[in-house]
Amino acid sequence: MTNNIPALMKDLGACAKAAALELATASSDAKDLALRAGAKAIRANQADIQAANEKDVSAAQAKGLTPALIDRLVLNDERIESMAAGLEAIAKLDDPVGRVMADWDRPNGLNIRRVAVPLGVIGVIYESRPNVTADAGALCLKAGNASILRGGSESFHSSGAIHACLVEGLKAAGLPEAAIQRVPTTDRAAVGEMLTMVGAIDVIVPRGGKSLIERVTAESKVPLFKHLEGICHTYVDGAADLEKARAVVLNAKMRRTGICGATETLLVDKALGDEALKALVIDLIDADCEVRGGDDVQAIDGRVNAATPEDWDTEYLDAIISVKVVDGVCGAMDHIQAHSSGHTDAIISEDETAAATFLNGVDSAIVMWNASTQFADGGEFGMGAEIGISTDKMHARGPVGVEQLTSFKYQVTGTGQTRPT
Repeated sequence: MTNNIPALMKDLGACAKAAALELATASSDAKDLALRAGAKAIRANQADIQAANEKDVSAAQAKGLTPALIDRLVLNDERIESMAAGLEAIAKLDDPVGRVMADWDRPNGLNIRRVAVPLGVIGVIYESRPNVTADAGALCLKAGNASILRGGSESFHSSGAIHACLVEGLKAAGLPEAAIQRVPTTDRAAVGEMLTMVGAIDVIVPRGGKSLIERVTAESKVPLFKHLEGICHTYVDGAADLEKARAVVLNAKMRRTGICGATETLLVDKALGDEALKALVIDLIDADCEVRGGDDVQAIDGRVNAATPEDWDTEYLDAIISVKVVDGVCGAMDHIQAHSSGHTDAIISEDETAAATFLNGVDSAIVMWNASTQFADGGEFGMGAEIGISTDKMHARGPVGVEQLTSFKYQVTGTGQTRPT
C-alpha cells in the first residue's frame, strides 16, 4: 500500500500490461486450471471469506445502507458456492481466443482470416457486490486478458479475500499473479487515475449506481463497456395468461430488487381489465412492495401511492414499482421509448403477433417474451457469467461474456504475392 496513488496505479498498469502479453499466448489448459484451482481455493477459504464479509456488512449497517444495498453485499454459503461454481462453468466454456471468425481466399491467391484475440488489459470499477471480483477476474482471464479490479469501499474486505483465492489459482497454473490485480486502496483517487490510463488499460467496465457511471462516462479517456441504469419494464398484454403474468411480474420485481435486471415499471394493457390489474397490484403489495401509479391504478387499491413524473425514470433498486395502464402493445412501446434505459424490457402475451411487434420494435439490449427480466444475466444466458451488461451498440451489447472480451485481427497468408503498381 502506498499513499502515492499515481505511482501505485502506474505500477499496477505496467504489471498488467506485462501479464497480458503472457496471457495472449497462454494455453486453454493453463487458463482453465487457474479457474478450477481458484474455485477450489474459494471453497477451502469459505470461512475467511465470510469473516471478511461480516466486517463489510457490519460497516454497511453502521452507515445506514438500505436493506437492498446490504443484500447486494452479503455473501452466504449459497452465494460463495455460486462463485466457485461460476469459475468452474467459465472454465468449461470454449476458449474464445484464436477462433476463426471468417476465412476467405482472394483471386490473387491471398488467404485472409479474421481471428479472435484478447483485448489486453481490462479495468473493472464496481461498487458493493463482492462476487464481481470472481466473475470479472475469471471472465477476463478466460478471454486472455489481464484485469485491474477496483471494488467499492463497502466490499473492500470481501473482495480482498476473494481476490486472494484467484491469485492462488494463477499460481497453481503457473500464470503471472499480475494477471488479476486488485487496487489495494479505497481512495477514490485511484478511480480517477484508472480513467486516464490510456496505453495501460484497453477498456474499462464500470458496474454500479448512476453516479458512478455518470462520473466514469464524463471523465474516462479509456473506452467503456457500460450501462447507465437498469430501468426495466414488464408489459402485460391484453392477450396474456393472467396466472403466468402474475408469477412472472412478482418474480421480475421481487426476486432480488437490488439488481439491474429487476423490473422497475409494470405496464398493463387496459384491455386486460380492472380485475386482472387488481390481481397484479395486490400480489405486489402483499409481497411488501410499494406500488405507485396514476388515478386509475390508485382506484384499484387504496394502498397504491400517487406516482410522480420522476417515477417513470427511476431505477429504484428497492421494493418499489411504478404501474401504468397503457393502450395495447403500441402504448407500451411508446412509454418504453420515452423512459427505458435500453437495458431489458419484457412482454407477457399469448399473442404471437403482439410479441413479435414488441421484440422487433423495442430498442433495448435485451427483450423478452413470457419471461422474467431477472434472467438478464450472462450466467443465465449460458455465458458462464458476465462482466457487466452493456447498453451501448458498438462492439458489445447486452451481457458481456468471454466472447465480448475479445477483439480480432486479420491474418493474411500469401505465396510471395506483390501488389501491382
